[in-house]
Amino acid sequence: MPIVSGIPAPEFELLDDTSTLRKLSDYRGRHVVLYFYPKDDTPGCTKEACNFRDDYSAYDQAGVVILGVSPDSVRSHVKFKQKFQLQFPLLADEEHKVSERYGVWGPKKFMGKEYVGVLRTTFLIDRDGMVKKVYENVRPAEHSAELLKELLG
Repeated sequence: MPIVSGIPAPEFELLDDTSTLRKLSDYRGRHVVLYFYPKDDTPGCTKEACNFRDDYSAYDQAGVVILGVSPDSVRSHVKFKQKFQLQFPLLADEEHKVSERYGVWGPKKFMGKEYVGVLRTTFLIDRDGMVKKVYENVRPAEHSAELLKELLG
């Protein structure tokens, strides 16, 4: 079943970049920006993460949690987070089970080659754990501003 606005966000447990187990339910009572991205330290993913980093104080002041998810390892997340001084948790979905559960693991094309990977997608989850909005085919350079406009009006 595709994840759409108005349904409960699927629960998950993943290790973050500090090897801490994070559960979606840990964030009840706060809005969550759950963003899925293909790979650490690649141009689009870096742009997206750095825009969240640069706008982090606005999210923090609004009480919004940012969680990044990719199929990279905890070790890869540590390097990526340190290199770009990211303030929010990066979750390791190495077996892509959470990506599959959220419907963001699928066919992609790059330079004429087809493969399977993460479809860049963000889920805005409300304080009650319900999906408020789904952002598909995210444009990394503009996405954080788009989310802040939605969150802050």
